[in-house]
Amino acid sequence: MSVYSTLCFLAAIAIFIAFINSKIGKMQTTVAITAGSIILSLGIVIAGQSGWFHLETIATEQLNNINFESFLLKGILGFLLFAGGLGIKLAHMKDQKWEITVLALVATLFSTAFIGGVLWGFCQLVGIPLDFIYCLLFGSLISPTDPIAVLAIVKNLDAPQRIATQIEGESLFNDGFGLVIFMTLFSVAFGSEAPTVSGVAQLFVHEAIGGIIYGLVLGLVFHYLISSTNDHSMELLLTIAIPTAGYVFADVIHVSGPLAMVVAGIMIGNWTRQKGFSPESEYHLDHFWELVDEFLNGILFLLIGMAMLLFSFHKEDWILMVFAIPLVLVARYLSVKFCYLFFNRFRRYNPLSVTILTWGGLRGGLALAMALAIPAGIFIIPEKNIDVREIILVMTYSVVVFSILVQGSSITGLIHKAKKWETEQLEKKTAADVVTAKTDLDK
Repeated sequence: MSVYSTLCFLAAIAIFIAFINSKIGKMQTTVAITAGSIILSLGIVIAGQSGWFHLETIATEQLNNINFESFLLKGILGFLLFAGGLGIKLAHMKDQKWEITVLALVATLFSTAFIGGVLWGFCQLVGIPLDFIYCLLFGSLISPTDPIAVLAIVKNLDAPQRIATQIEGESLFNDGFGLVIFMTLFSVAFGSEAPTVSGVAQLFVHEAIGGIIYGLVLGLVFHYLISSTNDHSMELLLTIAIPTAGYVFADVIHVSGPLAMVVAGIMIGNWTRQKGFSPESEYHLDHFWELVDEFLNGILFLLIGMAMLLFSFHKEDWILMVFAIPLVLVARYLSVKFCYLFFNRFRRYNPLSVTILTWGGLRGGLALAMALAIPAGIFIIPEKNIDVREIILVMTYSVVVFSILVQGSSITGLIHKAKKWETEQLEKKTAADVVTAKTDLDK
């Protein structure tokens, strides 16, 4: 079966799961698709072991043919990040620019170091010979929050404005910094030359800063192209050219395509929306890209659930999988709390901000794709054929699945509490203003 045929069947399965959920489940769609694909994968494994029918080998071969890493990082990621950028309100992001910057940089770096250090200590305690550099490598790929998972699950819950802007903005922009950390540690672990400070700085400037500048240029060019036509269909078609040719060209000039798509999406979603689109296109823009976003997210989250068919689980894997989940949550909480100790000196925030940013800092396909990029064959327990790639993959998978299924499905209650607090504060302020106004009248 060709890759195209496989993707067609997977898309149909994702749509079918979403349809069933809309009728009887009422779960968030991406959560339902991930849960449904895991149940389907378990069913295939159990059926094969019971001798009923053997689909596990066929399913595994088809999943390997897709190449999850390439499918996400070289394919649909541009569409998903551009669609995410379209929905960001620039005025809200300006209000939270320092919070987003500190969370994207400082929190990611702190979390990487914390996870790496604690994981290494735990491995020494339980007798798993995982080198410190590999522990840091896992920390670097799991610390950045995943914009695809965050936007797919959190953005539709109508969280308080500042919290929503922080969690969405951080997830969209921490990829550039997280990539620099990952690539630096990757070169230390698997490269022949040790990285230098100047080399790391050059990588950051070229990838991250270059990606932002390229995104600005891309957004500007397509703003004028869209503004120059009144053809409704052509205006929407031009937006498709950004995450297709625009995203591929970013790889050609070796700048961050993800950051470029976010920046271009924000420009088109704010500047061009107000000054470039015809009224008809402005009306259809969000509906069109929401449909594209939901379709591609359906395939992606189905693949995340079915990725378990690609793994071989050993006792050591299970130990580290169970340990990785609370470790990542603690690291996330401490990194956000540390940042808020600084934020609280200048502003007053919702008391549930740290909790929501911790629980809503979801991980998804991006972390899994980076884990799949780790080369196989570097064995740490040769007698069981356990290598570094397997260890990091299963830990990443456990965190991603827990993040989507448990955190993604339970964050609604926290957001409702945060909204209730803000409503109460608004009512108190309104009552105080009325009392003040009445006092002034009496005088």
